[in-house]
Amino acid sequence: MKPTPTAANRTRAVVYLRISQDRTGAHLGVDRQREDCQTLAERNGWDVVETYIDNDLSAYSGKKRPGYRQMLADLDQGTATVVVAWHTDRLHRSPTELEEYIDLSERRGVNTHTCQAGPIDLSTPSGRMTARILGAVARHESEHKGARVARARQQKAMAGEWAGGIRPFGWGVPTGETTKKVDRKTGDEVEVDVLDMTKPVPEEAAAVLHWTDTLLSGGSVRSCVRWAADKGLTTPRGNTISHQDLRDMLVRPRNAGIAVYRGEEVGRGLWEPIVPEEKFRAVVAILSDPSRQTNRGAQPKWMGSLLYLCGRDECGRGMTVTQSGGRQYPSYKCATGHGGGRRAEIVDQYVEDTIVARLSRDDAEDLLLPGPEDIDVAGLQAESEQIRRRMTDLAGLFGAGQIDMVQFTEGTDTARAQLEGVTKQLARAATVDPLVGLVGAPDVRKAWRALSLEQKRNVLRAALVVTLVKPRSGRMPDGGYFDYNAVQFQWLRGRA
Repeated sequence: MKPTPTAANRTRAVVYLRISQDRTGAHLGVDRQREDCQTLAERNGWDVVETYIDNDLSAYSGKKRPGYRQMLADLDQGTATVVVAWHTDRLHRSPTELEEYIDLSERRGVNTHTCQAGPIDLSTPSGRMTARILGAVARHESEHKGARVARARQQKAMAGEWAGGIRPFGWGVPTGETTKKVDRKTGDEVEVDVLDMTKPVPEEAAAVLHWTDTLLSGGSVRSCVRWAADKGLTTPRGNTISHQDLRDMLVRPRNAGIAVYRGEEVGRGLWEPIVPEEKFRAVVAILSDPSRQTNRGAQPKWMGSLLYLCGRDECGRGMTVTQSGGRQYPSYKCATGHGGGRRAEIVDQYVEDTIVARLSRDDAEDLLLPGPEDIDVAGLQAESEQIRRRMTDLAGLFGAGQIDMVQFTEGTDTARAQLEGVTKQLARAATVDPLVGLVGAPDVRKAWRALSLEQKRNVLRAALVVTLVKPRSGRMPDGGYFDYNAVQFQWLRGRA
């Protein structure tokens, strides 16, 4: 009769448990593995001295598995001589990891036993061959599954379905159905609404369109953030909408009905867009402009701050407003310090009067940019889709080995250049001229005063350059002391 092993000579074993996807957070897969592995150890009379768990981690993904790495370190220190796992694919799906494990097993005399595949003797050539074959099969299964999942996700992207995570702002109307979900914080099972991601949320969709139009008419992201706060709008998480949140919302291709897969646009989605594509392209062009300042600091309080130029000795720097004079009144001064100050309220009023007078003339339409009616938006959108389809076809030909890397790169670079040109034309078609609301207005001055300071500054940027040169001293012909001739205008459009 085989003697019963004592506590001193019983084999020491460790258990390794892993489940790659735990969608509920309930650890059920790991718990099932634990029961089977514990039963196997008890049947063989092994003492389980440690259990290592990697929950919701994939061996195939390449991400570090802390439980697995700790097990190897402990085995290298002689903690145990047996590893128990539910199946070999729970341990490895990477050939590199397998070879490291084989080396450790040979060096430390570690045996591997699995509930599903039986013992794996890594001390013999045939055992190592079996382990490598099982590893190759597991690798193939992972790659095949990955391909199926990728295709399914691409199909969902084209249909406008959401792949998971936080819903995008503007989308997700309750269907009236509910589903159960485990709360990650409490672990409790709760019911949540099933959302239709192909339908826009009316209030949020209206906000996206408003923000888009605001930027296209010369407004800023900052003003849109303030507007959102005034309306009580929040992110899908319920947080206050920040500057970065709003930028991310506006550059989302989904808003224009464009499907995205792995960060690349893959065609038209099967849902109605919130904003026209040309407006979306224009907003993206505005927000991605490298010359655009994303952090302007304090908002200007004067129309010409940093826009009026210093004409002293051809300086050309932007003027700022500071307090000067015995009565400490706001004045435009050059940042270099040379030259005197110019009363800010007088300069701004004079510039306003000049702009209003010019836009009230019969030839004011000469100042407007060419309208979008000259641009074939539908034709540009069709051309954009054709170019993207051509890029997809190039990738397919390269993957099939029908073209080489040089041909693929050259073809892709050409297509990208063409796409960039089409995108710029679409953006131009949607950009609103800051002068549109003023030219032809029944009362130009009234229309001007209805503009925000930011909009007035946009008109100034678009229409003319104001330069403040050295004023004459003494009393002027009109009896005052302000030299209006020291404020010079250069119109950027039409005739002065």
